[in-house]
Amino acid sequence: MLAVSTAQTQLLLLPEHRFDGAELKKRDDGFDYMKTLCFTITLMGCLIICSVAASAQRRGAQTGRVAPSSGQPPAANQSALTQQDFAALASQATAAREADKIEEAIALYRKAVAAKSTWAEGWWYLGTLYYDLNNFVEAAPAFKHAAEIEGKAGSPWAMLGLCEFQLLRYDESYAHIQKGRELGIGDNQELERVMRYHEGLLFLVKGEYEKAQQRLGSLSYQGVNSEELIIALGLSVLRMGMLPKQVDINYRDHEVVRRAGLAEHFNQQKNTSDATREYDLLVKDFPKFPNVQYAYGRFLLVTRDTEGALAAFQREVQNTPSHALARILIAYIRLQNKEPDQGVSFAEEAVKLHPQLPLGHYVLGRLLFDMGQNARAIEELETAQRLRADEPKVYFALARAYAKANRKADAEKARETFTRLSQKSDGANGETLPNDNQNGEKPQQP
Repeated sequence: MLAVSTAQTQLLLLPEHRFDGAELKKRDDGFDYMKTLCFTITLMGCLIICSVAASAQRRGAQTGRVAPSSGQPPAANQSALTQQDFAALASQATAAREADKIEEAIALYRKAVAAKSTWAEGWWYLGTLYYDLNNFVEAAPAFKHAAEIEGKAGSPWAMLGLCEFQLLRYDESYAHIQKGRELGIGDNQELERVMRYHEGLLFLVKGEYEKAQQRLGSLSYQGVNSEELIIALGLSVLRMGMLPKQVDINYRDHEVVRRAGLAEHFNQQKNTSDATREYDLLVKDFPKFPNVQYAYGRFLLVTRDTEGALAAFQREVQNTPSHALARILIAYIRLQNKEPDQGVSFAEEAVKLHPQLPLGHYVLGRLLFDMGQNARAIEELETAQRLRADEPKVYFALARAYAKANRKADAEKARETFTRLSQKSDGANGETLPNDNQNGEKPQQP
């Protein structure tokens, strides 16, 4: 199971990395994630029913173990029913649900799962009924029962994670959404999009902005258009740890957030002309708003306007003197341009501002190596390795530095580690950026 640790410093691809494949046609039909969940749940019900029907028939009226949960019916309410009686009760619950008699259906499903706690289908539908009522406190344990009974079905784990998101249990939410993804949710594209959207929001509130931008941007690329998505993208590129629901029309920075999101929305759709227009206007109207110049610089790197990006990052440093990431990208551009002497001071300043940022030490080490200061380069690269032991590019750079220092055994070990890690890394062919909050500001929590 994957987990999120706010203490771990992680890295992402540089802005040059793009989604592969032909540009998808944009749709104008909109997509409201929460409002479409009713349809999603109906589709998922079919998946769950298929997975549990056979086992439910085999178990018949037999009562199995009760999975621990806050929503567990009291043992005293469990009664021994004949298979015929239970089938009648299940049929009544189904009829009430299909007739939209929600309260009656909930009462019948609760009675049924109290009598037969291993009835995964009953727990599933009980969860969906509560979810439709926005009663996430009751929906979460119902989905948890369904998930634990049918352990290899991904949909109930994903729905449990969505409930936990609404209950502000973000670590559990991410873990269970990821478990649902790992187990598989079939071909339910609606649920997959909802999961991806909420993963993006979870990265936002945790301050992992580049990861949020990638998750949310993939939805833009697929043609999803919604106000919530645009606002969320704006928050990601401006590095604001908030949720879209907090940025309503009355929020003081609503306009700049939305316009930044719209510019990035076009960028992720590979609509370069509209993205350029929106980013140019954003910078013109909000030249000193925190991270506007930084976002603009990253966009210009995508379009390979290196000089424009360099100027934007320099303006961000002027606006925000403590901005380590802007300094690192200035140093990175100088490194790529084979101008290490013009980039080393920016990397050194970034390391002083944020000594725990591995990319700062990595870029500084690369610059020092190119300047012939190999001993210092090894020190910086080894620091980067200690801070981020699973980044393959650090080992590649170390192998070169060790070889130059005639440390053959260390060089060979570094090369072996690079090969092993790069085989597992999706980003082995590109430079990297930190995805957590490294600018010194604290993410605004909802």
